[in-house]
Amino acid sequence: MGHPAAHILTRRSQTHPKAKPRAVEVAPNVTLQLGRVHECCGANRRTMAMMVAAKMDGPVFWIVPDWVPDRPHSDGMQSFVNPGRLTFITPHRAEDLLWSVEESLRSGTVPLVVADLPGLPALTPVRRLHLAAETGSLEGSHTPLGLILTPGDGGAPGVESRWHMAACHDGIQDGGPHESWKLSRRKARTLPPQSWQLFKRHGQLTTDRLPG
Repeated sequence: MGHPAAHILTRRSQTHPKAKPRAVEVAPNVTLQLGRVHECCGANRRTMAMMVAAKMDGPVFWIVPDWVPDRPHSDGMQSFVNPGRLTFITPHRAEDLLWSVEESLRSGTVPLVVADLPGLPALTPVRRLHLAAETGSLEGSHTPLGLILTPGDGGAPGVESRWHMAACHDGIQDGGPHESWKLSRRKARTLPPQSWQLFKRHGQLTTDRLPG
């Protein structure tokens, strides 16, 4: 996506809701503050992004470089979120990647902006993303949430919170097998690190707190 398309991201709604939500509860004990940028890493980071999208209304911008072949497919997304809600933005140049994320957040036109990054951003770009999200919440029709997906164990500086998600193969709850993951809050500005076993049962997410 090149810079001439900026006008697409700067349209403002003519009416603003009286009270915008301040956070989204993805699952019990798993809450993300809106108007901020959060990080998710681990093998199932994209799954968490789809869980976040499922808990929010409206369209989602999913920004991923066009040279990265590994991205969600509609068949695998359907059990979490309607694929029709997602618009994939695929910048051709590395310098356009974070620019696309920043402009999407600043516009406030969508509630969720997912940035599927091939590496870790530096502190200054992350600060710019926070400022862009704050601007979007004031001037746009949504208080946008920025979710950056990073490889390995992550470690982007300056994020509001950092989460790690990986599959858990002993997903037994209430006597039966269910989809299950280990979800860890590794960093948050106001909360301590904590891990949960996350279950999906009959389309609903539940959590069991893990010790340690």
